[in-house]
Amino acid sequence: MAGRIREDDIAEVREKARIDDVVSQYVALRNAGGGSLKGLCPFHDEKSPSFHVTPSRGFFHCLAGETRVLTWEGVREIRDLAGGTHRVLGAHGRWIDAPFKAYGVQPLLRITVSRNREVKELYATSGHRWFVRSGTDQTKRREVVTTGLVRGHRLTSTFPGTRIAESTPSPFGIAHGFTYGDGTRSGTGSMALLCPPKDMAMLKWFPNNKTTAFGPNLLVHHLPGFFKSLPPLDESVSYLYGWLAGFFAADGCVSAEGAVILSSADRRDLEFVRDVCTRLGIGTYGITTQVREGLPGRGPSELHRIDFVSEDLREDFFLIDTHRERFLAPSKAFARRGWMVQSVEETDRVEEVYCAEVEDGHAFTLEDNILTGNCFGCQEGGDVISFLMKHDGLSFGEAVESLADKYGVQLRREEDPGGGGGGRSGAPERPRGPARARLVEANRLAQEFYAEQLATPDALVGRQFLGERGFDQAAAAQFGVGFAPRGGEVLLRHLQQKGFREEELVAAGLVAVGRSAYDRFRGRLLWPIREANGDTIGFGARRLYDDDRNEAKYLNTPETSLYKKSQVLYGLDLARREIAKSMQAVVVEGYTDVMACHLSGVPTAVATCGTAFGDEHARVLRRFLLDHEQLRGEVIFTFDGDAAGQKAAIRAFEGDQNFVSQTYVAVEPTGLDPCDLRLQQGDAAVRELIARRVPLYRFVLGNVVSKYDLDRADGRVDALREAARLVSSIRDRSKVDAFSREVAGMIGVDVEEARSEVKRAQNRAARPDQHRQTGRPAADAPPPQPPPRQQLPDLRDPRFSLERDTLKLVIQVPALVGRTAAEVGPNDFLHPTYRAVWELITKAGGPSSATADWSSRLRDAAPDPAVSGAIAALTVEPLPTARQPDEAYVAMHVYRLQELTVNRRIAEVKSRLQRTNPVEHPIDYNRMFGELVALEQHRRTLRNKVVGTP
Repeated sequence: MAGRIREDDIAEVREKARIDDVVSQYVALRNAGGGSLKGLCPFHDEKSPSFHVTPSRGFFHCLAGETRVLTWEGVREIRDLAGGTHRVLGAHGRWIDAPFKAYGVQPLLRITVSRNREVKELYATSGHRWFVRSGTDQTKRREVVTTGLVRGHRLTSTFPGTRIAESTPSPFGIAHGFTYGDGTRSGTGSMALLCPPKDMAMLKWFPNNKTTAFGPNLLVHHLPGFFKSLPPLDESVSYLYGWLAGFFAADGCVSAEGAVILSSADRRDLEFVRDVCTRLGIGTYGITTQVREGLPGRGPSELHRIDFVSEDLREDFFLIDTHRERFLAPSKAFARRGWMVQSVEETDRVEEVYCAEVEDGHAFTLEDNILTGNCFGCQEGGDVISFLMKHDGLSFGEAVESLADKYGVQLRREEDPGGGGGGRSGAPERPRGPARARLVEANRLAQEFYAEQLATPDALVGRQFLGERGFDQAAAAQFGVGFAPRGGEVLLRHLQQKGFREEELVAAGLVAVGRSAYDRFRGRLLWPIREANGDTIGFGARRLYDDDRNEAKYLNTPETSLYKKSQVLYGLDLARREIAKSMQAVVVEGYTDVMACHLSGVPTAVATCGTAFGDEHARVLRRFLLDHEQLRGEVIFTFDGDAAGQKAAIRAFEGDQNFVSQTYVAVEPTGLDPCDLRLQQGDAAVRELIARRVPLYRFVLGNVVSKYDLDRADGRVDALREAARLVSSIRDRSKVDAFSREVAGMIGVDVEEARSEVKRAQNRAARPDQHRQTGRPAADAPPPQPPPRQQLPDLRDPRFSLERDTLKLVIQVPALVGRTAAEVGPNDFLHPTYRAVWELITKAGGPSSATADWSSRLRDAAPDPAVSGAIAALTVEPLPTARQPDEAYVAMHVYRLQELTVNRRIAEVKSRLQRTNPVEHPIDYNRMFGELVALEQHRRTLRNKVVGTP
């Protein structure tokens, strides 16, 4: 169509096509306050919302900002972080990696905030996002842009989770910290100065050092030189906790009101203390500075101070009695964690601004624990027309035409001397194939044609197919189901009569070309595949005639400029509003399953089109699963319970990091898909299937673990290894720990054991990747090994040294073993050879029956050469002691051997106990719990015997 679209018609399109209405067809939008709406950015893969739409202005934008940031390595200016990826504190108090970037020159506003009589200023762009407390109890938070902040708003604070709850201060760290605060260098070492009344409290932390008097004080000598240096930040939690406690004992104080304060003349010391507190999860109130008068003859000097958040500290942090007593006092001074907004003012600053790209919650933490929002910085902006151009890849004219058709605007054209051909002045059309609008129109007309054909006599077989599956004419009309006649050029001729060229129909995927052009779909039932906005972009088709068996049973539209099978979901146009409303999406495997779910009262069902569910499908769904600030909805997969279904579940599990929403599996025990289930058991059965969903990770890991006998130690080892391999494949590191805990509970092992096995699996998986990159095997790559239970243990294995040493005593000095041997049984020996030796000893009457030819008798009775050889070696090997063994020495070996047996039994009972639900099986649970208590008592008794405790 020649000529340029008239400007007044373009204006009418802009007026009638509300941007919130258009964007909501691609993204679920929620109220963001101030007349603004918010959703997941359609131009970036996001897991929490950053995309804002303002209907009153018709513009959409993302956000940016700059200031000092709290990082794992300490507080850094954001401009110094730009261009790199750094560990920052996210919205949920977790440390996460995030890239930092510059976002151009923008004007800045000044935000003045205060806390505990301290005032600070922040500078940010007008649209930068902040979080303020809300609700009657001030425990909720809501999002406000800079221009929406008002005096009295309380900014939300975020603090890292505590790491000292299960740790104790390291004594060595305490000595280091105290010496750093109250010590001096001495040659190549250092000395600590203990002044009254601290001397008596602190002397116990220097137990093996030389101490001398120095007036009323004590000097502790011969301490390491590095005690007068700051420790590395990557030291252990226990060591850093101890160092901080020691340094506080030297230079800290607790006021009568309970305020915990550390002072220093060197600000750098307190900056380091703040960084240590950040690592340990101890909150601080920032660093303040005061000027104090100097001594006679000296000028004034600065004294710096940092305050600790009292409730983040524990009693064992305070090493001085007066500090501890004041900390434990019932009345404490109240101090605010959060900052209060005092004012927001315009400035004349226009400069480069920066932001982080944080996926988890779209927020990160600034200095002094202020939580602030971020965006992906796409810097997109414009009106409804530019949105459609960028999202759908349209030219200006195509976008206007599409909106005009949807909102009923009659477009008029005028002569364009510049030959713009429907483009806009200054925005020439780019060379391309058939216009998108023409392809969409061709598919729309094809869908109408196919739907009409379903009512013809030739389509009887298609109607029978639907009827056999419980779908009547109304259902077919609801889903736009159609029929493609068997003739080769029926649709082609129909659309040519509508003015479409052959090349357009080929580009739309409706027509194929062999010796000549022909209809792609012939003799098939068709389901129209639509975008979320309702535009038909392709078809899914099923073969109907038996004599067409040489053709594929299912056939889909090929990849076109409209139809990308990795991005489209059948039924999304019908389900999107219900998905956004109910926060639930059900992913089924076929078109009839979608129909069955919708007709049964599950209107959130969608299906992939001829391909497995993948990353692109996940991104599409996420845009409709937005609940206020986060993705909280459910994605429910329906799989068959057979091997193929389990394989599909594992594939989905490995891609589960694509969802912040909860992911579930609904499996029908009989193996019926939703369509057959509805046909055989009714609508309620389909709803019940979805209601019985289970978490995806539990379904997958449960299938893995169920293959092994968990009552056997080797079965638990093998189950843990296979489950760990699966967990290690998850790319979302934040989920690995949670899944490791789940595996530990399923198998019945300690959480730390599960975590360690997952780490080993990750390391093993990383080495093959490295091999592929280098093209050669790594030097340290171990050869493949058979499962441990298939290997005969080595006689020299140090794990069996106690069993071996005990048998040497029994064979070489049987008279000393005495009654102690009566308490030993074959279960005390794990090594099969050593167990066979002990069984021979028992069969021969035990050590009390030993004679001069004791060893020879045992060898002669040995059932095989391996046992006979072991006895010969045990007879001549030296005992593991330089002195003559006595009864006490022999008894100690026996008790230690029994202690190992009890430890194994405790592990087995614990494993079963962890796998037993106390509500469902209270009798078994209580019995095992009682057994565990008795075993623990027996272990303590044996331990006391080993160490000689009465």
